[in-house]
Order: sequence, then structure tokens, then C-alpha cells
Amino acid sequence: MKMRLVLCYLTLFGSSYVISTYGPQQRAQMTGDILLGGLFPIHFGVSSKDQDLAARPESTQCTRFNFRGFRWLQAMIFAIDEINNSSSLLPNITLGYRIFDTCNTVSKALEATLSFVAQNKIDSLNLDEFCNCTDHIPSTIAVVGAAGSAVSTAVANLLGLFYIPQISYASSSRLLSNKNQYKSFMRTIPNDEYQATAMADIIEYFEWNWVIAVASDDDYGRPGIEKFEKEMEERDICIHLNELISQYAEDHEIQALVDRIENSTAKVIVVFSSGPDIEPLIKEMARRNITDRIWLASEAWASSSLIAKPEYLDVVAGTIGFALKAGQIPGFREFLQQVQPKKDSHNQFVREFWEETFNCYLEDSPRLQESGSTSFRPLCTGEEDITSVETPYLDFTHLRISYNVYVAVYAIAHALQDILTCTPGHGLFANNSCADIKKMEAWQVLKQLRHLNYTNSMGVKIHFGENADLAANYTIMNWHRSAEDGSVVFREVGYYNVHAKRGAKLFIDKTRILWNGYSTEVPFSNCSEDCEPGTRKGIIDSMPTCCFECTECSDGEYSNHKDASVCTKCPNNSWSNGNHTSCFLKEIEFLSWTEPFGIALTICAVLGVALTGFVMAVFVRFRNTPIVKATNRELSYVLLFSLICCFSSSFIFIGEPQDWTCRLRQPAFGISFVLCISCILVKTNRVLLVFEAKIPTSLHRKWWGLNLQFLLVFLCTFVQVMICVVWLYNAPPSSYRNYDIDEMIFITCNEGSVMALGFLIGYTCLLAAICFFFAFKSRKLPENFTEAKFITFSMLIFFIVWISFIPAYFSTYGKFVSAVEVIAILASSFGLLACIFFNKVYIILFKPFRNTIEEVRCCTAAHAFKVAAKATLKQSTASRKKSGSIGGSSASTPSSSNSLKTNGNDSASGRHQPRVSFGSGTVTLSLSFEESRRSSLM
Repeated sequence: MKMRLVLCYLTLFGSSYVISTYGPQQRAQMTGDILLGGLFPIHFGVSSKDQDLAARPESTQCTRFNFRGFRWLQAMIFAIDEINNSSSLLPNITLGYRIFDTCNTVSKALEATLSFVAQNKIDSLNLDEFCNCTDHIPSTIAVVGAAGSAVSTAVANLLGLFYIPQISYASSSRLLSNKNQYKSFMRTIPNDEYQATAMADIIEYFEWNWVIAVASDDDYGRPGIEKFEKEMEERDICIHLNELISQYAEDHEIQALVDRIENSTAKVIVVFSSGPDIEPLIKEMARRNITDRIWLASEAWASSSLIAKPEYLDVVAGTIGFALKAGQIPGFREFLQQVQPKKDSHNQFVREFWEETFNCYLEDSPRLQESGSTSFRPLCTGEEDITSVETPYLDFTHLRISYNVYVAVYAIAHALQDILTCTPGHGLFANNSCADIKKMEAWQVLKQLRHLNYTNSMGVKIHFGENADLAANYTIMNWHRSAEDGSVVFREVGYYNVHAKRGAKLFIDKTRILWNGYSTEVPFSNCSEDCEPGTRKGIIDSMPTCCFECTECSDGEYSNHKDASVCTKCPNNSWSNGNHTSCFLKEIEFLSWTEPFGIALTICAVLGVALTGFVMAVFVRFRNTPIVKATNRELSYVLLFSLICCFSSSFIFIGEPQDWTCRLRQPAFGISFVLCISCILVKTNRVLLVFEAKIPTSLHRKWWGLNLQFLLVFLCTFVQVMICVVWLYNAPPSSYRNYDIDEMIFITCNEGSVMALGFLIGYTCLLAAICFFFAFKSRKLPENFTEAKFITFSMLIFFIVWISFIPAYFSTYGKFVSAVEVIAILASSFGLLACIFFNKVYIILFKPFRNTIEEVRCCTAAHAFKVAAKATLKQSTASRKKSGSIGGSSASTPSSSNSLKTNGNDSASGRHQPRVSFGSGTVTLSLSFEESRRSSLM
């Protein structure tokens, strides 16, 4: 019995001590059936004081009152009052609260959190068996807070040990989404991961690629800026400086940071930080009057009253900030205006709020005793009109964090309501049981919150997702300068919808943005100047990819927009214009009938056909004359026809190449020339053999008959035909568009097989070489029978032309390939026509006296005389050498005579002169030489 009394005494004493004395002394507290905890940054920070531990360390003092933080606290009290006065939500149950000031520091937040944990630990001992402890304050079943992510991280680690649910209204660090580490943490603010993506989207939207990143050195700034860096890398945007800051940084560190910012060419500064952490940087930049920077603010300071001051506006005017979507809290405005020190005795923060608002001291104020003098501030009664002073506390035009606090309190209330109305068998606990609202523990409330799903009075669906985060959207604000009093005005200029599809998430109204407070022109924040259309970005060694030089696009490439990373290659049928900003269609080039060069070649070809036709007409007209007969008129007709084909084949090379023309032109040219040269070869060889034969026999006449001549021409031509057939079957030529030439498309023929073309020309040249050989041998025959010299010359022209054609063919391109071949065809054809026929036509038309049978016989006899003289001279020389070798004596050389008799005997004259006579029979020649006489004279 004594032991039970001792435990009861200790419990009451400990409970009283924990509740009354443990934790920060300044608090807002009201008892109730169920107790909620609250953590709010009523102050921006603590005074920095070195502890030398010479005496017992004193608790650090919080400094700089936070009006917005106090408004957030009031939102929690307002929501609890509404719930307590509601007849439908938690009827007959009163909610109480214990709210502490975190002073925006981890140490103060943990000090307050320990009071929540200590009371819950005592309750877990279940001392009701030993004594009646009903008078003690109940344990805290849930905590609303804290604000900063770094503070919430520390609090979450502690509360998570005891599974006490924690709902933050302003902690957005993505690290807090890790449910394995922060088991009991929830929040009514979006994850920072969305905000970092939204910031990167804004930078991409304004086409900036050279920025400065600044983050607070805590669990809010570091993860946020880390995610931001990844987003920037994906967009090929460079961060010039990446800095960490803190409100407790030394002055020289801040000054060094400002030096780096001032020397940087980046004009956009992205800041992931809270207001207190960024304030020293803004203050130093205001002192140096650095006003040419654009700030991109995270939601933690986008509407911070600590930064949004007139003295900083020259530096931060034009800031683009993210804010949560504003909510509506009916009746909250009136509640805020009713605050008074005398009425709100349960809220110890009201007195300090009043003194800071009216810059005065209340009677019995602890701070009045600390100051020791009233010279700086007057006394105030506590009944002043709160609406007469303009402070952030009454700025309820855009309730964002306050609304998050309001939602957090109602979420806990609805979880408790679900516990209160739970039906056994349908609960969330073991065997579908329900928790007892009077004896419930914090972990049971946490379980119920995880399954919470309801729609609030504003029509917003409240449900904590997989990571215990509420989904939400952002409002984009621009800081303007008020024309009335020069204060900061937050203007909505757009929004960011987290759930929209990519490309439609961001909306910004550029016309509503004022840059640096006055300009409507988007600032330039790029490492290099924009590359104009027609150029591309070139890499600069040892520089980030955002720093580049503008390089003109190569010919055949273009860029039609600024800052092109690569130039786009024009399509095959197009080419880039002079400044490489677009492509135009290439001109189509081929050997046309209408261009001067094509017209000239056509005229030459027509002239060749006409001249050949004229020659053929002359030969047909004078077909019975001796010269025409002597030149083998049948073969001459075929030869003239082949020359007409040669000239005509050049027409196929002119005009736009088609598949059929490409397949026809080379065979037509090759077969025509082979037919031509075959005729010359057969005709020349026939005359040569006839004149070299001493006695033409019937065999010669049979062998060299007309039929056999045509057969030889056919066989020579047939070989060329077979070459063409094999060529067309295996690799037929086709029309081909050559896009490799700048600014034009050459339509040419792809020959299919260069080897086949070589065989075609090579075979033609082989026949020409044989023809040249026979023509050279027959160069001394009567000119009436064969124009050997002219044929020899024509073959030389032929060789020169086609040997020159080979390098010219392979060194030219486009339409000039066809032109070169046409010129070769025409040149060789004109050479053959002129050398073989022009002399005969000249004799027929202008020297008809030479086109007689007597002239022909005379030339033939003269040729026979020369041949016989050579033969006799050769025989005489051989006989003389033989006589000299046998007799060894000199004697007069006997006369030699050759007699060819026909129709009787003819006596030689005394002078032994040769006589040539022509009759109807055989030709007779007599030759005598006085060799001995000539030898003796010598």
C-alpha cells in the first residue's frame, strides 16, 4: 500500500513537472479531452552566443518576431475552436493543444518535442492500477509542424520512435518522403521534387542557360538543389555557381559569396532556402546596390516578410516565386482581428506579438525589465486597434501556409472522427477491431491517418498518398513595387499544374511580369550570345556546353531558328541559300535541247546527217561512173548508212535521260561505228588482196564476192551486237539523278557496267586498228580504187578522238559526260566522212574528166607498171649478184625484156622505151634496162 502511494506521488509530481516546467516556458496551451501538439516558427532564429561553460549554460534566446509564423499558430487555434464548436465533428469531445516556438532552429524544436514524447512515455506506464491519475493532462496524440524541412527532419526522427503522427504544413524536402526513415511523418504541402522541376521548366521557358544556384545548408536546401541540378542537366542548362548559405554564416563568407555572384555573368539566381537563411545574402547585395539580378524563389521564401521589405526591393524586385495555391478559411479574418493580450491568456505569444506590432511594452512585460528603460518604447494598454497597423499578420489575402495548417488540424479531427464512429468488425486494427477514443494511443491515430480519405468544406479531396504527401499545384508570383507606398506587392502571373501532361504543366502570362521592378523585356542570362539562324553552336574547349561559339552552317545545311545545336541537312533535291537559313530546290541539269551547247551539238549532228545524205545522193546519182564502181558502191552505200546512224546516235545523248534512252544510246553508237569500220575494213582489204594477186583466179573472185563481203560485215557487227545484248541483260543502264553537286541535280545515265562500256569501245578500236593496218599497206594502190592515205588519216583521227575520250569521260561529271561523248562521236564521224568521201565527191562534181574509164585504166596501168618495174629490178639485182659470185669477171649486163603479148607480137623499138597499150584483151608491158651500161658509167 505504501509502495502504491509512493508511485502515485511520484507520478503526479513527475506529470506536473513535465507539463508545467519541462520544455520551453513560452507556449500556447489549452487543456482538452484529446491533446494536439504544435510547432511553429514564432521567431526567425536565436541569438548567437558563445558558451564557455564557466557556469551552467543558459537557454538561447529567440530573436526577431515572425508575424507570419504567429498567424500560422492562430490558424491552428482557430481550427481547433471551430471543431470544438462543431456539433457534427467530434461531438462531446474537446480538443486541446500545446504549441511551442521552434525559433526556426532544430535545438528549440527538439526541446519542445521532448515534452510531447515524455508525456506519452509516462502514459504508456499505465499507472491507473496504482493511483487515481485522472487529473493529469493527456498525452499528445498528434503534432502539427514544423515549418522548416531541417527542423521537421529532426522532429520526425524523434516522433517516429514512438509512432506519434506528425503533419507538417510547410516542410517540402523530398527526403521526408522516405517512409522507411520517417515512419510517422505526413504533410499538407507538395514535395520539393515538383518544385525543382517547375523551376527548371521556368528557366527553359525563358530560354536561360546560365544560372546561379544557392541553397540553404540544411535538409531543405541541399536535396532541393540536388534535384534541380538533375533537371538542369536533362535540359542542357548550366549552373555557373552552386553555393550553400546559412543565416549563421560569417560576414566574410557572405561577402565572398557576393563577390562571386557580382563577378558572374549569370543574371538569374535560383534559391532553395528559407527567408532567414537568404536574408544575409540579400542584405549584403542591397548594401552593394547589386540590382541587375533576377531571383527565382522557392516557396519557403517566395512570400517571406523577412525579405519582402522596401529596403530590399531594389535588389529583389521582379523576383519570380512559387507559392502554394491559396485556400479560403471562412471567419479567419475576424478571428485574427479579435486577438488581444487580455483575452488570450492561454496564448503567451500574444503579448510579444502586441509589443512588436505597436512597438511598445505591456505592463509587467519581462522584456521591459530586461531593457531597464522605457526610452525606446512606450507603454501600451493592450486595447489598441490591431487593424490600424499594417503587418504580415493581417495579410490574409493569400492564405497558403495558414490554409495548410487548417487542413492538417481538420485531417487529425477527421481521423479521430473515424475512430469515434468505427463499427466493431469494420476497424483497421487486429481482427477488424476499433480503437477506443478514450484510451487510444498515438500509433492508432497514425494508422487511421494513413487511411484517411474525405472531402473538406471547400470541396478539396484530402488523402495522404503513398508517400504521405498531399498533391497540390503551385501559383507563380512576381514581386512588384507598390506605386502607393513602395512596398512589395505579390502578383500572380501563372501557375504550375503538377498533374498535367508534359508540356502543359506551366503557364505564364509574360505581359504581367515586371523584371527588376520596371522592365517588360526578358533579361538575358546566357553564357554566350544567341546564335542567329544560319549558324549553329560550336563547342569551346574547357568550357561548359552552355558556352559556345556560333559557327556558320556548312553548304547544304541550314538552321531556321536561334541557338540551333546542329544544322539540318537539306533534302537531296534541295540546297541551302546564301545565309543558310532555308533550302531551295536545286536546278535540274542535263544536256538540254534548248541550251546553247545542246543546240550547237544538235546543229552539228544534223549537219553531219545532211552531208552524209548528200554524199549518198551523189553516189546514187552517179552510181554507174567508174569512181563509184571502183569504190565498191554497195559497201559504200552501207558505209554511208552507218555514218548516218553514227550522226543520228548523238541525238539520243541530248535531252533528259530516260531509262530507255540510257539503254539505247551506247548500243546505238557502238553498233553504228562497228558497222562503219567493218565496211571500211572489208573494202580496203578486198582491193589490197586483188592488187597483190599476180593472177586473179576464180578462187579469188569467189572468195571476195559481194555476198562474202556482206557476210564479213555482218559477222563483225554481230560481235558488237552480242556485247550489247549481254550488257543490257546483266547490267542495263538506267537514268540516275546525281545529288552530289552543289545547287543542282545532274540527271545522267548510270551505265550499269563500266567494263561493258570498255568492251564496246575497245572492240570498236580493235577493228579500227586492223583497218588502219590494211589501209597503211594499201596506201600505194591507185587512188581511184582506194583512198588509203585518207583512210589512214581518218583512222588516226579516230584513235586520237577516242583515246582522248577516255580520260575526258572519267574526269567530267553531269551533263558534260554526255557532251564529251557526243563530241567524240561527231568528231570521229566527220573525220570518216570527210577523209573517205569528200575527195570522191569533189572529183565527181567538179572534176568529171577524171571520172572516166580511160583515166581509171591509166591509173591502173601505171600502178601495174610500177609494180612490174620493182619486180624486174629486184630480179635483175638478184641475177647480177649470182653471176658475180660464179664467174668472177665483169661483163656487160644483158638486156632484160619482159614481153606480155596479146592478139599478136609487138616488136620493141631500138631505144627500148616502155609501151603501154590497152585493148579489149590482156594488158602487155615491155620493160628493158641497160644495167651493164649504167654500171660501167659508174
